[in-house]
Amino acid sequence: MALQEFIAYLKLEKNYSLHTVSAYKKDVTEFSNFCVAEFDAMHVNQVEYTVIRSWVVSLSQDGLSNRSINRKIASLKAYYHFLQKIGDIKITPLAKHKALKTSKKIEIPFSEVEMENVLSSFVYADNFEGKRDQLMIHLLYATGIRRAELINLKLCDVDFETNNIKVLGKRNKERFIPMLASLTPHFLSYYNERKKIRDVAQNEYVFVSSRGNKIYETLVYRAINKYFNEVSSKLKKSPHILRHTFATHLLNKGADLNSVKELLGHSSLASTQVYTHNSIAELKKVHALAHPRANK
Repeated sequence: MALQEFIAYLKLEKNYSLHTVSAYKKDVTEFSNFCVAEFDAMHVNQVEYTVIRSWVVSLSQDGLSNRSINRKIASLKAYYHFLQKIGDIKITPLAKHKALKTSKKIEIPFSEVEMENVLSSFVYADNFEGKRDQLMIHLLYATGIRRAELINLKLCDVDFETNNIKVLGKRNKERFIPMLASLTPHFLSYYNERKKIRDVAQNEYVFVSSRGNKIYETLVYRAINKYFNEVSSKLKKSPHILRHTFATHLLNKGADLNSVKELLGHSSLASTQVYTHNSIAELKKVHALAHPRANK
């Protein structure tokens, strides 16, 4: 019963996405099953920290990374905070828990040359899919929006009069992103192909499949890999790397960190600062070339 209330709380009060809610539910259910299997049906609401610690050890022995384990514990921590909120427990068993140490992941963005090759030098197919994929890549790089935000972008969200794009981000938080003038011809070219799709008039989303349905995450991921495999040898090629590239290139060109934060839709600067690694590397190059004593 408490789990169902927790799920409703995440959806209605916290405005978490369906993907996030599903992950939280899965993690809490997994821990509950662990309690049943290993501690004789002990109720998850009544456990002590030693039981949770045993679960952490079990997850580690199963080969899960510290990062993945921390994510599962974060779900559990949110659940116990909810139980405190509704008065089911007084103290969370995770009160003194410390997250496992993890190595910092450094995402390598695409270079300006790689982006130029994909945006300007690559020859896209002169058909619906070619026009759609070209617009997707241009839009991801020009705005830094997330894959889910791209998928859920609606026709009414793109305003050619004000040159703004309305984006519905995490927790249903709206933000407006300026639309570069270079995007307009790509939108119009794609829209001309889009309207030829049967029954597409009933679909309110910008990006659709060749059958007129809303696109899905795998389709976007495959498209990014298809085109960037032609110009880049980087191991990881994904919509998130394009978002990372957007932020890094802006910072390299002197953009203010707070402005980049607003464009990305981050709630805190800490989230945006992970993108400064490469801009600092760029600053080092500039510093070494420009300072009078750099070569002495």
